[in-house]
Amino acid sequence: MADRKATVTRNTLETQITVSVNLDGSGEVDFDTGVPFLDHMLDQIARHGLMDLSIQAKGDLHIDAHHTVEDIGITLGQAFAQAVGDKKGILRYGHAYVPLDEALSRVVVDFSGRPGLVFNVPFTRASVGEFDVDLFHEFFQGFINHALVTLHVDNLRGENAHHQAETVFKAFGRALRMALSADPRMAGVTPSTKGVL
Repeated sequence: MADRKATVTRNTLETQITVSVNLDGSGEVDFDTGVPFLDHMLDQIARHGLMDLSIQAKGDLHIDAHHTVEDIGITLGQAFAQAVGDKKGILRYGHAYVPLDEALSRVVVDFSGRPGLVFNVPFTRASVGEFDVDLFHEFFQGFINHALVTLHVDNLRGENAHHQAETVFKAFGRALRMALSADPRMAGVTPSTKGVL
């Protein structure tokens, strides 16, 4: 497979974001988003997905974190789409179950070329610290719209909202790692009966 790296910059009147990703990294991270709990979750993606991830963001946090979180999801999705390229030789599908104490989440991803999100995470409280957990849906919606993937996210159980979120993001990283892994039997082949994704 070719070098699977990409850097994308997105500037709007609300946010200025640059994302760099190396899908074949080792889990190195460099974050400066102004949203500490989101940084903690992004760290889970990189470390459990074994990818290097740099995200620099300035947003209108004096209003709230909505635009920043959503636009990071969008920009990360764009970077993934570029880094993955033509998808030849990848497994395409990935899934993971991840527990953390009482919490358990399942994430399933398909690099299908079609954006689709099913997000079933019944958080037990509305915020973790100052972070509004509703924004996680906006993050994933932005990601799938621009990475062009189908994503199912299910928190199967959990009582602690921090644990619920962390299991989701760890499972997301693991599922991405599986889906993007090379299958030597599929070298140079698009994993679809259509011949294109």
